Amino acid sequence: MSALFRHLPSMDRLLRHLADDPELSALPRALVRDLADAFLDLLREEIRAGAVRDESDLSMERLLPRLLAFVRRGARPHFRRVLNATGVVIHTNLGRSCLAEAATRAVTDACRNYSNLEFDLSTGARGSRYAHVEKLICRITGAEAALVVNNNAAAVLIVLDTLAKGREVVVSRGQLVEIGGSFRIPDVMRRSGAELVEVGATNRTHLRDYEQAITENTGMLLKVHCSNFRIIGFTKEVPLEDLVSLGRARGIPVVEDLGSGSFFDFRQAAGLSLEEPTVQRTVASGADIVTFSGDKVLGGPQAGIIVGRAEWIDKIKKNPLNRALRIDKMTLAALEATLRLYLDPERARAEIPTLAMITAAPNELRAKARALAARLRTALAGLAGVRVAPGVSRVGGGSFPEFDLPTSLVELTPAAPVRAENLRQALLATDPPLVGRVERGALMLDPRTLRRDEFPLVAEALAQGFAAATPNPDNP
Repeated sequence: MSALFRHLPSMDRLLRHLADDPELSALPRALVRDLADAFLDLLREEIRAGAVRDESDLSMERLLPRLLAFVRRGARPHFRRVLNATGVVIHTNLGRSCLAEAATRAVTDACRNYSNLEFDLSTGARGSRYAHVEKLICRITGAEAALVVNNNAAAVLIVLDTLAKGREVVVSRGQLVEIGGSFRIPDVMRRSGAELVEVGATNRTHLRDYEQAITENTGMLLKVHCSNFRIIGFTKEVPLEDLVSLGRARGIPVVEDLGSGSFFDFRQAAGLSLEEPTVQRTVASGADIVTFSGDKVLGGPQAGIIVGRAEWIDKIKKNPLNRALRIDKMTLAALEATLRLYLDPERARAEIPTLAMITAAPNELRAKARALAARLRTALAGLAGVRVAPGVSRVGGGSFPEFDLPTSLVELTPAAPVRAENLRQALLATDPPLVGRVERGALMLDPRTLRRDEFPLVAEALAQGFAAATPNPDNP
């Protein structure tokens, strides 16, 4: 063992070989040195474990391919691209909505150059960053005024803090939802300084429940759209229009948190019957304030959008919290570009990836699945059985929780000794990683959430995955 340790290559020798590789030339030298040091530690562990028994195993001829692969893998950015073959369109863990090309160009332009973020080009004086999108939002939704903060939880927080701090907020018991990451409406309300008043039962709430709960200290009537779950059966909730009438009669603002708000009426999409309220319909119903997300069904960047009556929006804009929760120039650029697409609904449907994926026609998905399957039969010959099978996709992101989207899946059944679950795990380490799902002992790939230009990357990732998942008889 001592002799093996003496035959380990020196750090300088490793660095000289790494310097000759053009793929690594742009990496910081400190990072390359750290990775080379980690590689030497790995070799020492292998010697101690008995995995290295001969001096020839430590020759640079043997070590160089491993060294290059180790450094390249270690040098990858931690936050990076992933191939989404799950069929979940708004995948919270995979970055939610993909931006339209117009939005990505706008972000690049905003990052690369100076901009008029808070500069009024008509006067040469300081301007408002919200002016870039407020008129667009109002035009699309029909609202009097609008404000954008960094996510919808922040939108709900600043609305509560502005309009109901130290006062009571009346909410139906069946609408006290929890969203991803264990964030709960009661917790957000508590942090805002408002006092929660629950009314009704879990499954049924009547207008009289709200009426009886109103006191001189009531600051708001809050309606929360249950976008991430459904209560079915013996149920009742108060229509927004009735709640608005009650609020107007008592001089109390009515706020609806839509969660995953939508500008697109999915009832018009062929073959879909998604009964989600649009922001436009909610505003038209008379709500004083409506809050919703920008990065879910809307298909834009992460943002919390607040629309409603100008008298209330103006108060929210003046809240000191607004500065802490404001959006940056990249979000603003992406949001404006996305909103502009909505001025033409059909163009929005075609160019915003989230809308295009949700509304993809069954024949289009079958064609994509067959094209992907044909490529994989060639690339994976002998490694897996490949067939196209019917299946379902999901919208995701807490939207349309009970609705399945019919799709066509590419089903891969690995040949022994590879198991589907081992393959799924191995694909998480490929470059780029490929995320699929395992059903009935097979790996399922849903083309709904894959672009055609990603098919070659899928084939390459699967080749890497099979190589990693295949047991090595020399290293059981």
